Amino acid sequence: MLREELIFVGTCDIAGLVRGKGFPAAELRARRKTGIGWTHSNLMQTCFGPILDTPFGTGGDLMIVPDPSAEVHVDFRDGSAAEHFFLGDIRTTDGRPWECCVREFLRRAITALKDASGLHLLAAFEHEFLYTGVEDLPGHAYSLSAFRRQGVFAEMLMAAIRAASAKPDSFLAEYGPRQYEVTVEPEKALAAADQAVIAREMARGVAFRLENRAIFSPMPVAEGTGNGVHIHFSLHEEAGAPATYDPEGPLGLSPVAAHFAAGLLHHMPALSAITAPSPVSYLRLTPNRWAPTVADIQAQDRGAGLRVCPVFAVHDDKEKAAQFNLEFRVCDAAASPYMALGAMIFAGADGVARRLALPGAEVTPPALPHALGEALDAMEFSDTVKTWFGPTFFDAYLRHKRSELAYVADLSPEDLCRHYAEVY
Repeated sequence: MLREELIFVGTCDIAGLVRGKGFPAAELRARRKTGIGWTHSNLMQTCFGPILDTPFGTGGDLMIVPDPSAEVHVDFRDGSAAEHFFLGDIRTTDGRPWECCVREFLRRAITALKDASGLHLLAAFEHEFLYTGVEDLPGHAYSLSAFRRQGVFAEMLMAAIRAASAKPDSFLAEYGPRQYEVTVEPEKALAAADQAVIAREMARGVAFRLENRAIFSPMPVAEGTGNGVHIHFSLHEEAGAPATYDPEGPLGLSPVAAHFAAGLLHHMPALSAITAPSPVSYLRLTPNRWAPTVADIQAQDRGAGLRVCPVFAVHDDKEKAAQFNLEFRVCDAAASPYMALGAMIFAGADGVARRLALPGAEVTPPALPHALGEALDAMEFSDTVKTWFGPTFFDAYLRHKRSELAYVADLSPEDLCRHYAEVY
């Protein structure tokens, strides 16, 4: 069979999907500089495909330039084409970062945190998804039976993630029918977001080769169990020393971590438009689904918007500080990891810069938005969030999400979930 190797370069856009173009592998050296051609309105592709609204029109040219640190080359040794792709940055034709590039959004957030605190953030993503290659048998949440029945999927996924230069951490059968979870080890923010994208795509790639699907939709079935993306994070000094834990602080948080957490809580209703950015996201964020419904912080509570995680088998505060982390739970896979993590860091950096305090125990936490429209309103009315984006990106994001919302406005919850399950 005559074949020529192709390489894909793309970006995980504001619809949470990886889009880009392929080119012959022989051209890689030149493409490292010029990337592939792109255009402004490609940003406005909804998760369903059509561009329903755009501020950019049909004009303009951009390029997606591959980042050598975000290369994936995984050969499954089964005769299929290798998964060979780069994640990249959207740049103008003269090489400057485009203001609406999602990776640049995260980089600006990283800089904002460094300017506010001198610290950087480590993060790790937990991904929940439905795997179609197993039977839907009741009563097997977290069970060995459910773990066994996925067959070789998990072993192939772990191998693919490692071959993609990420570090697999765990795989488990989750609470819902046919639901599983995969995690990778913590990395600095940009690398963590890259690896979140890679882990998702490796799950999809493995499932594809097994003639199945990995479905990351926030709510595959209207009355079923939702799929969340939980983002663990901790703050660190430039040299790497942990800076999140203080045994004398509220909930064990250091002063800077408490300010960071307060910023997250303050902005959480508006953040939801970025971290839970689909109509079906709000079918998951309802009571009795092990998902947040208010902007609160709690110790070791999986219903909280922000969870202070436990530490295990430590002997002293130094060991505890090394493990200590928080978990942001108002997120799902309709969000680009770059956008979700960037918005979180911007919010936390704002809390640090303004020295925001955690709310007292007597304060009733505000409810999270009940629908995407409410979340978009909260985002639109936030002058602070607008500064994170800049006027062009802010307008484009709101128009993108409002056009998606209008597109599915007449669907029943059942049809809505079915459509999003087909996409994610």
